[in-house]
Amino acid sequence: MTTTYAPAPVPTFEDAGTEGRKLCIICSKGSLDMAYPGLVLANAALGEGIETHLFFTFWGFDMINKETMGHLQFTPLGNPATHMPPMLMGLPGMTAFATHMMKKQIEGIDVPGVPEFLEMITDAGGHLWACRMSADMMHLDEDDLYERVEGIISASDFIDLSAGAQVIFV
Repeated sequence: MTTTYAPAPVPTFEDAGTEGRKLCIICSKGSLDMAYPGLVLANAALGEGIETHLFFTFWGFDMINKETMGHLQFTPLGNPATHMPPMLMGLPGMTAFATHMMKKQIEGIDVPGVPEFLEMITDAGGHLWACRMSADMMHLDEDDLYERVEGIISASDFIDLSAGAQVIFV
């Protein structure tokens, strides 16, 4: 007895309808390599006409902290995706070297730096929010944050804000 399987239909994204769609991205990491996934997703969503909110918490605050946002680092130590021996990644200067190389690659494909990317996102109508608990833990207030952050809100406020949204945790 033979069983024949019909191929699954290929999804079409034509007329997917973005009316009323909302995306909320929780940015929890502030390293250079972890800043971009949330920013790229937000930019793509805004390009599709989707209401987009980014919520920065814990180390994600480095992305919106005026002092750190332009100086994010990529540390290869403990990152198996570098395909390099861990012993080599722990050598002095490797974080600076890896950061330099990653920034060079990012520039090479015409992707803006983090501050410029945040500006693009807010220019396109995206919303930036900071986590109250993280701000309190780090002794930061709105004066310490990128000027386009709309406010420091609680986790409960974010839950209300994200009602009905697709939520992505980065």
